[in-house]
Amino acid sequence: MGPEMTARGKKISPATVRADFNDPVAVIHYARAAHRLGLWESERVLIRRFFPETSARLLEAGCGAGRVTLGLWQLGYRDLTAFDFAEELLDQARSLAAEHGAAAISFLHADATRLEKCRVFRDSPLGGGFGGALFMFNGLMQIPGRAQRRSALRGLHRLCRAGAPLLFTTHDREATAAERALWRLEAGRWSRREQDPRLLEFGDRYFSDETGSTFMHLPDRREILDDLAATGWTHTFDGTRREVSAESEAVRDFSDECRFWAAVRGEPCLGGTKA
Repeated sequence: MGPEMTARGKKISPATVRADFNDPVAVIHYARAAHRLGLWESERVLIRRFFPETSARLLEAGCGAGRVTLGLWQLGYRDLTAFDFAEELLDQARSLAAEHGAAAISFLHADATRLEKCRVFRDSPLGGGFGGALFMFNGLMQIPGRAQRRSALRGLHRLCRAGAPLLFTTHDREATAAERALWRLEAGRWSRREQDPRLLEFGDRYFSDETGSTFMHLPDRREILDDLAATGWTHTFDGTRREVSAESEAVRDFSDECRFWAAVRGEPCLGGTKA
């Protein structure tokens, strides 16, 4: 563990999250999933729905150990660029791709909130050539701070062509009655200033288990609709994983229920988007 993780009073930062993902325990966890699970059935269904052309030039943000990246390759997509800011996970992704004859995938070290700092992306023109983008397994929600999550959405918007689809997932803190009750209690803690002092915003969680330490922001639906609208994306779909497809026991053991989101690249605008 890095020093920031051991100091309860320190705010969660990008450095915290990067250290957590580079932790050997987390690397092993995600590498195993990449080797053993592959794409979830719900991911497979929605990828085929929103990216019907396998010739499309696709960009995957937060690729981790390459689970989704290799899944895209196995579905027949060949023009793939994937990036992550955790070097250890990138090493795993490159190794996995090489093992499966997918060395042609371009893996880059980049921060989703600072894509202009990556030379490959910096040199890309406004409205770059990507025909679609993905940010799977709640990767967007593991960016601390709403302003930074919006920066990531704007960066992906810049790199995609007009009309290009974006597919990503989040948790949903209003998904069930039990979740709503828990977050009412959390709201009380925030109003009394008794929340975990490391957290930045209401909806944040930071927890540790046998797979390592994890930061996650759990939004409500309105928050995501507003973030998409504010960053130039037009909402086209959202639905829970169970509404999309039944999953295997292995997938359910690996991951909690989530909400899928799809949007298309439009022009920047103000305010929210109607559901």
